[in-house]
Amino acid sequence: MVQRTHLTGARVVLPDGVVDNGRVTVEGTRITAAGPAAGPAAGPAGGPAARLATEPAAGPATEPAAGPAGDSAPGQADSGGERVLDLAGGWIVPGFVDLHVHGGGGASFSAGTPEEALTAIGTHRRHGTTTMLASTVTGDLDDLARQAAALSELVEQGELAGIHFEGPFISPHRCGAHQPSLLRAPDPADVRKLVDAARGTARMMTLAPELPGGLESVRLLADSGVLAAVGHTDSTYEATLEAVEAGATVATHLFNAMPSLLHRAPGPVAALLEDERITVELINDGTHLHPAVLGLAFHRAGADRVAFITDAMGAAGMSDGRYPLGPMEVEVKDGVARISDGPTAGSIAGSTLTLDRAFRRAVTIDGLGVEAAVRALSATPARVLGIADRVGSLKPGKDADLVVLDDDFRLRGVMRRGAWVVHPELS
Repeated sequence: MVQRTHLTGARVVLPDGVVDNGRVTVEGTRITAAGPAAGPAAGPAGGPAARLATEPAAGPATEPAAGPAGDSAPGQADSGGERVLDLAGGWIVPGFVDLHVHGGGGASFSAGTPEEALTAIGTHRRHGTTTMLASTVTGDLDDLARQAAALSELVEQGELAGIHFEGPFISPHRCGAHQPSLLRAPDPADVRKLVDAARGTARMMTLAPELPGGLESVRLLADSGVLAAVGHTDSTYEATLEAVEAGATVATHLFNAMPSLLHRAPGPVAALLEDERITVELINDGTHLHPAVLGLAFHRAGADRVAFITDAMGAAGMSDGRYPLGPMEVEVKDGVARISDGPTAGSIAGSTLTLDRAFRRAVTIDGLGVEAAVRALSATPARVLGIADRVGSLKPGKDADLVVLDDDFRLRGVMRRGAWVVHPELS
């Protein structure tokens, strides 16, 4: 018999509003109901959020390897096949979705081994990221192809949502933490080589469209069902518009590693912000973007076009020290990662951010509403990846991926596919 677990008493963020004293019901790996526990919901009386959404029982569900949602824990009431966990005073939000993450927990996706990848995945899951792409970093093409082949197995197993190639097809003038000697123009044949190496699991590639072969490669990616992302670019406003017309749909960490927004030379920032077809990545760690700049971008694009990302490297979830980032060496001091040696020494090298911290910062420092933050951390990136039918919001029938926060927006619990990664009563 599939265990049914009711999470009650918290404020639940649904696609159409916040429900006070809400309830989320989980059976096996799926959400089967979400709405008010009793009485009217917060928001318009009688509106969609004021009714308990339910899904008819669909027969036995597959139990996740980590164990069912109903695992015993302090504070749970148990009545036969029904269990209730009172989360009064907290929040329940959808599991976070990260389009851009290189590693964590001392491990890197660029290592190209399942062991390192699973360490990074586990680190970010414990911080609320239940769905993520594995981002590579500039390297030799053959090395990147081997990394992609290894990571593709974890995509096929459901551990990752896909692979994001960041580099080597980026501008030497905006290379950031990428090894300059390994950069190359985006020859479509080379782009195709990496896409093919991923065996159908490539989801996004960042490139500089102004480089030779850039627009042709954007078209190739779009025709292959791979997201073409404009980033690490020295492009002009006009050249960026051409890339969008060619099929680019994502801005890689907007503002970072691209020309600044100037009143006579608006550059890629203005082109990417103004076009409704573009989803913009923002790194909300307080280092990459001033809060005023983040607010400008967020309010211009709107929550439905903003995806908060970590761009995290191996030091995420770890202490200060030295860590590898692809072929580069990074030193982390006071939580900020910078290249330690070579021609790009001192450049910011990704982040040590986790998405639970990005969420809390968005609400408590940047002044964003909870619903807007949820869209930017869950619904929007899920839509970009084409998996919004399974993740990104708390709706019956979707994967039971959720995050429990306390009333100060600090993480208390994480559930992925019905299994507790972090149990709210044990955290």
